[in-house]
Amino acid sequence: MKVVVVIDSLKGSLSSIEAGEAAKAGILAANSNATVVVKPLADGGEGTTEALVAGMNGELKNVEVCGPLHEKVCAQIGMIGETAVIEMAQAAGLPLVAVENRNPLVTTTYGVGEMIKNCIEAGCKKFIVGIGGSSTNDAGLGMLMALGFKFLDANGQEVMQGGQGLSQVVSIDETNVLPELASCDFKIACDVNNPLYGTLGAAYIYAPQKGANPEMVEALDAGLKHFADVVAKHKGQDFAHLPGAGAAGGLGFAFTAFLGGTLESGVKIILEETKLEEELKDADFVMTGEGRIDHQTAMGKAPIGVAKLAKKYNCKVIGVAGATTNDAKKCNEEGMDAYFSIVNSAMSLEEAMKPEVAYENMKQTTQQIFNLIQAIN
Repeated sequence: MKVVVVIDSLKGSLSSIEAGEAAKAGILAANSNATVVVKPLADGGEGTTEALVAGMNGELKNVEVCGPLHEKVCAQIGMIGETAVIEMAQAAGLPLVAVENRNPLVTTTYGVGEMIKNCIEAGCKKFIVGIGGSSTNDAGLGMLMALGFKFLDANGQEVMQGGQGLSQVVSIDETNVLPELASCDFKIACDVNNPLYGTLGAAYIYAPQKGANPEMVEALDAGLKHFADVVAKHKGQDFAHLPGAGAAGGLGFAFTAFLGGTLESGVKIILEETKLEEELKDADFVMTGEGRIDHQTAMGKAPIGVAKLAKKYNCKVIGVAGATTNDAKKCNEEGMDAYFSIVNSAMSLEEAMKPEVAYENMKQTTQQIFNLIQAIN
């Protein structure tokens, strides 16, 4: 019997790999002859770096970069051979800015560019970038500046960083751009389809949660449109209406227009990079899950991505989670044959989320599932 275990993190309790190892211990307790393969799972958001590094024998590296308000912050980068894994929120995330200081007219992605530059200097040529959770609305202006792009105003001076600088750009100078960028490959984990500007764009949809009032939203949207027009003239192509261009305050636009990046589902990128499909070809069972299995899980979250891929090879798919809801039944229709909560006795949420308790609950539940499978077979 071969079982592939691919569980997303149980946030606040177990990392993806820790949850997988707990499940593996339960499976082997039920059947010591089983072949159990543990793979990391993430969706491109928070925790992606740690999951991939732990699951692919990489290493974590801390670098000091510019934060969203130009303060110094410590950002974590994952290094897996020549591949770098970056979460933009490490340098420009919303949690890095106190509520009273949130202002997308001034917050910058400059530190994201510094993270990329640091990885290039370390020999990386391939990038996996998660762009969720931004505090910015600068269309990647700051990131690009850190990589050597110059954005000039009518007087030939560099524009200000932040969303406020977008409306000032009249020309672009690429003379000092890092030459190594031309040979770099960028895969961007992006699960939204917003265009750069307009009523469904970066400013109108996301800037209010980043501190923008209605007047600021209008100014930011006008700046995004102006910047897009300048870039279209400079590049000879319009990138503003690509699905996902408005992600992370327009960072999706910057990656596609200037760095040749591709915007893809975060789950799709992770499943490809971990080569999960190869392990599924001869698997009998697949175990997946996350902290909570509910109707949102069925709408394309990471465990359903795993389930759909597993069904390609007729694997039986078992879901496990810290909690399940009544509306999670939709998951059965999306490829999950059955799902279970790992909490098997009355306890407080605080108790259930303790790592040692979550580990034991995962192990015991998995053991009982596979005891049943053994009895049936």
